[in-house]
Amino acid sequence: MNWNPKSIRALAFDVDGTLFSSEGIILETYAEAIRLFSVSSGIPLPVPDRERIMLEIGKPVKTIFLNLVPQLQEFQRDQISDSVLRLLVEKIKSGAGEFYPKVKETVLSLKRKGFRILAASNGRRPYVETILEVSGILPLFDPILILDNASLKTKGDLVAGYLKKYELSPTDLLMIGDRSSDYDAARENGCPFAFCAYGHAPEGEIPDWEISLSKLADLDVILG
Repeated sequence: MNWNPKSIRALAFDVDGTLFSSEGIILETYAEAIRLFSVSSGIPLPVPDRERIMLEIGKPVKTIFLNLVPQLQEFQRDQISDSVLRLLVEKIKSGAGEFYPKVKETVLSLKRKGFRILAASNGRRPYVETILEVSGILPLFDPILILDNASLKTKGDLVAGYLKKYELSPTDLLMIGDRSSDYDAARENGCPFAFCAYGHAPEGEIPDWEISLSKLADLDVILG
């Protein structure tokens, strides 16, 4: 697409795989949540391996658990996802998980340069806000839109919501992320896309981009 970096006014950040990596804690967390469900329900469930879980990371929560445990009913899948959310929030608050290098410095610098800082994540509010709070950057973000499975069902809906709320044209907003849901959100709305090549995407998942980032701090340099 034709775009001009100087036209960018707003930056929409994905969270997991862009600012933070849950990879080191994800398997133990899912395993714990599934064991808790199996004990309480009497339904034995195998624990997916880390690679299987990581393929799902970045998708809407209900999609993740539909894909991982399709044999369950939705309310049962929701019980597991609620446990995963609670456990992840506890772990992140205690210092688990990994923030990518220079997250706080990069986002702070971009904010000082006048960019509107937005979050576009498929995660639920406690997860997203806990990550941003622990990293010390939550105050830098404008009010965060979150999927509600009603009017906001996809990340594309979140980006569209930001465009409308802040009266931005598509080329005013740069979507920054690592997975196909980030790419699709940008393309559906006609926005440029910055691909975080250091994130969780398997090789070949992202077909094209306007910017490729080998590290988050590259964004600060590119946007000058």
